[in-house]
Formats: sequence, C-alpha cells, structure tokens
Amino acid sequence: MAIIMQSGRNIYCDESSHLQNDHMPFMVLGAVSCSEARSREANIRLREIKVKHSLPASFELKWSKVSPGKLLFYRDVVDYFFDDDDLMFRAVVAPKEGLDHASFAQSHDDWYYKMMFLLVRNLIHPNMSANVYLDKKDTRSGEKVARLHRVLANSKYDFDRTVIRRVQIVESHHVNLIQLADLLAGAVNYANRGLASSGGKLDLIARIRQRAGVSLLQSTLPSAPKLNIFHWRSQ
Repeated sequence: MAIIMQSGRNIYCDESSHLQNDHMPFMVLGAVSCSEARSREANIRLREIKVKHSLPASFELKWSKVSPGKLLFYRDVVDYFFDDDDLMFRAVVAPKEGLDHASFAQSHDDWYYKMMFLLVRNLIHPNMSANVYLDKKDTRSGEKVARLHRVLANSKYDFDRTVIRRVQIVESHHVNLIQLADLLAGAVNYANRGLASSGGKLDLIARIRQRAGVSLLQSTLPSAPKLNIFHWRSQ
C-alpha cells in the first residue's frame, strides 16, 4: 500500500554554547518547525517586524542582542511565534559537566551531532516529508551533516530519502527562522543557567514562560505541540 505523504515541514536548527571549553554548563540545541508551504511567509513576517521597529530588514535577531532598548521588538517576535499556529519550537538541554567522550569513542563534535539527532528526530513524522536546515557551525561540517542525514533517514526507515529529503547547512543571517531558533534556544539556556544580569532578557523569558505555560527548566511532555523541551542526562 502506498504511503500518502502530507505536506512537508521545514526544520530550522541552531545552537547555544555548544563549544567544549567555553565554560558554559549547558549546550542547548533549538529547532523551529514550520510547514514548507508557509516558511516563506513566516520569514517575510519576521522581516516586517524588524521594519516595524525601525530596524534594517537585514538585522540579525538573536539572543545575544536582546536588551532593554530592543525589548519591544523581541517581545513582538515572541508573540508572533506563539500566535502563529503553524510554528513550533523544540529544544534539547544537555549538561556538559562530567561528559566522558572517551568511554563512548567519540569526540565532542560527535556528541554534538548525537544531540542534534535527538533534537530533530521527534519533529519528523513518517508520513510527512521534511527538510532540515542547520546553521553553519564551522567549515568542516559537510561529512558530519551527511552522516546525520543518513542516521535520521535510517531511524525512520526512509531508505529512499522520500521523508527526510534534505539536511543542509545554511547561514543564519540569510534565514529569519534560524534566527528565531537562536533567540528561543538562547532564552532556554539563560533560564537554565539561572542568570539575572540582563533585565531585558529576564523580561523576555518571563514573556515566553507566560505564553508557553512552562518553566523552561524541566522537560515537557514529548507530545507538547508548541514549545517542547527535552532535558538530556548522560548515563
């Protein structure tokens, strides 16, 4: 019996504090999922919000740029995310303390892609095609991304790549939905680190918590449809 494929999803991924020796307690990977048919519309809408707040259309929205002076802009971005029923966000929060890569014959980079697999896997359904876009991390990612595509496809029995059609590196300054993933992943990271150095960031986290109805500090149900968080623990 032929499988009837539903309209596809685009998955836009970014990371926060992923480097091995950056002295940050968590790596947070985040992904925004949007229907393929509405991805262009969502990117345009985010650009319109920038222009509304007198920012250049090319302005790169990201967590590190959140400040009291831009709080109204970032609040509008967050509200747009929650008001658009087609958008959803998933994060994997992974503590870096005590990692024993040697016991698993892996590098820190290998571990990063294993966490990326956990991030993306739950966003892909067997009867729905998907394209996965990763923010450019370094200049040596091509082979690892190809392997990630292969492992994701095999996990879904998608041996002819009709489900997971593309896993591709892009540059975030060209893609507003990756910038949105950066913003939300950064908020989850900041909340889990318990920081309080920026009033603007705390205000934005409070807005996200209010709209989502979750603390950001614990895993949500795996089926949580709008804002989905998985706190990974090493064995």
